[in-house]
Amino acid sequence: MIVLVANLGSTSFKYRLFDMGDETQLACGSIERIGSERSLCRMRVGPFEDESTCPVANHVEAVNRCLDQLTDRDHGCLSDAAEVSGIGFKTVHGGRVSGVQRVTNELLDAMQEMASVAPAHNPPYIGAMRLMSQQLPNIPLIAAFETEFHATVPERQRRYAVPHQWVEAFHIKRWGFHGASHRYIAQRTAKLLGRDDLRVISCHLGGSSSLCAIHCGASVATTMGMSPQTGLPQNNRVGDFDPFALPWLMDRTGKTLQELLDILANESGLLGLSGSSGDVRDLEAAAIQGDEQAQLALQVYTTDIRRQLGGLLVELGGADGIVFTGGIGENAAGIRAAVCASLDELGIVLDSTTNASASGECDISARKSRTRIWVVPTNEELIVARQVHQLLQG
Repeated sequence: MIVLVANLGSTSFKYRLFDMGDETQLACGSIERIGSERSLCRMRVGPFEDESTCPVANHVEAVNRCLDQLTDRDHGCLSDAAEVSGIGFKTVHGGRVSGVQRVTNELLDAMQEMASVAPAHNPPYIGAMRLMSQQLPNIPLIAAFETEFHATVPERQRRYAVPHQWVEAFHIKRWGFHGASHRYIAQRTAKLLGRDDLRVISCHLGGSSSLCAIHCGASVATTMGMSPQTGLPQNNRVGDFDPFALPWLMDRTGKTLQELLDILANESGLLGLSGSSGDVRDLEAAAIQGDEQAQLALQVYTTDIRRQLGGLLVELGGADGIVFTGGIGENAAGIRAAVCASLDELGIVLDSTTNASASGECDISARKSRTRIWVVPTNEELIVARQVHQLLQG
């Protein structure tokens, strides 16, 4: 079975193509600047790589362009687009709808209900999937919701201290996100350590970040809540924030609620703290040069990771493994060192030399560390491909 996995942005389409017989990645590519006369199209099939520009008006055209690339007579890996058994989407928030589902109008309506909760994610997916449903009727479209991995979190960890009726009527609870990444870490760590009864804390640190406590392969607690804006500080999103500050800010700034929410969703997080960038690489370079705001932004970020890590350690009663993943988790040795600093009494000891030179999948814990500390590159697209494959096989 051949499965195409799509990762959508408002003006981008990234894809990976898998042969699920042996889970081989056949191809990957991206189309940036959708809607422009000079959209940037990239593709890699084996050793062959191609980059070109052409007009791509919308996400349906992007998919068709992708299929044209994959069936190209000279460099493609498919003889016909009909070989694609399904297109999987790493969808974020469906509220009353979760799990792995075929895309229907009812599913898209449920996602629309949650669009204000996930404004950076749901709208582009809804628009693209509606178009694809109409114009690509012969290819099954499958939504794999990020929230589904956290369905095993107990109610005591999911509930806010709000009126009970809000839960059923308005879906007010901690949903959790980055489910595909945390699921991959759960599965991969079990293989690496040769056990399926592990207590693992998955640290997905990237443009958006969350931690997840995993016991025996299942999520039992996570740091994101009702929306992807919550939890740890994100690159440009606020993270946890006192809602009672909003009316105070409205009164003193003259801004509307929506204007303030836009600032919290787009101009806050590491970007707001530093005043210059939400990219940890930029902040680390600026911090070395003595930029105090950049230094503070990194300190706030790592301090909050440590605070959340402590809570998850208590929930699990200790951990067999701590895994760093995501763009920051995989590449920022300084962030990993700051998170693990002075935790020797808890049995968490980093090997500074191994950490500094870590590349790809590796154990970075010191020999005396009771908890194994790993860097594991995530593979969210493979998880989605597996979910699509399972659903289509019935």
